[in-house]
Amino acid sequence: MGPMSIDGPAGRSPGTVPDPAPEDPYCQHPDTAPPPSSRSRPVGRLDEGRCSVRALAAGDSPVATAPPARRWLLVEQPGPWGRDALLQSRFDAVVAPLLAQRAREAGLRIQMVRRPGERLADAGGRWAVADVREAWVRWSTRTVDAELLDVPLDGSVGVQSDAPTFLVCTHGGHDACCAVRGRPLARSLVGDVWETSHLGGDRFAANVLVLPTGHLYGQVPEDGGGLVDAHRRGEVLLEGLRGRAGLTPPAQAAQQFARAETGLLGVADLPVTGVASRGSAEDGTEHWAVTLAGPAGEVEVLLDSRLSAEPRLLTCAALRPGRFRTWHPVSVRS
Repeated sequence: MGPMSIDGPAGRSPGTVPDPAPEDPYCQHPDTAPPPSSRSRPVGRLDEGRCSVRALAAGDSPVATAPPARRWLLVEQPGPWGRDALLQSRFDAVVAPLLAQRAREAGLRIQMVRRPGERLADAGGRWAVADVREAWVRWSTRTVDAELLDVPLDGSVGVQSDAPTFLVCTHGGHDACCAVRGRPLARSLVGDVWETSHLGGDRFAANVLVLPTGHLYGQVPEDGGGLVDAHRRGEVLLEGLRGRAGLTPPAQAAQQFARAETGLLGVADLPVTGVASRGSAEDGTEHWAVTLAGPAGEVEVLLDSRLSAEPRLLTCAALRPGRFRTWHPVSVRS
């Protein structure tokens, strides 16, 4: 395998509109939900068979598990979300598949968003485009959903938000762990906080995507574990960091290992300049070399990717066990 592009594909495939989603049993209004309490690990009572409980017990590493999508389309839609949050929600059922196709063609990944506890009557019709490589997010409003079929989706319209935006996955229609772990966290965080649809990596719930930089965190405790304060300082938090969206898995892992080695925590520190495969072994181990731009010159990270020893059900809804990759540093040299 030759040099690997840092970018990855984004977007989603269009499809037919299924029946309207049933009420999401994990969507609770703050007045009826139990009050949050301080935890040092993800909150929420789940039985031991749930994917996030198994992942915590097994000590699964979240490193290099952020989505490769560089550009994101955020669409405000309160109310329940089915398994496909765009197609199974109160969003216009005729517009939804057309918007899904438009986003796919434009290389955008769609995230449905809503404010914690937001009711349908409170919605402001907000939407945004974000580019996590260039680190910007620009917000606009719509009067009707069909407007999203004609508005520019290249970031040329909208008001730029420079403060960190925190998207907490609470998508109970996709996986119970995301709602049970995510909703208390979304209610407790202070700042520009939104609930969002499926981010991937349900077993790492509670999951939080930070825009505009695209840093994704997993197994975030209910108090946020310092995540909000770190990003307000313009820094990442290594604990729970899954990676930076818009980068390939080897690039995400290398950047994280280099941060741990050098202590460089600025959100823009150690940009990736190159990713190359160094071959693979018979047991499936992959060898990679990644170069980063450091403050005093190039930083080279050599790392291995290994398949998990045993297959396991990786989500609560999984029908078949699967294996996953873990990442291991070999050397960090500058």
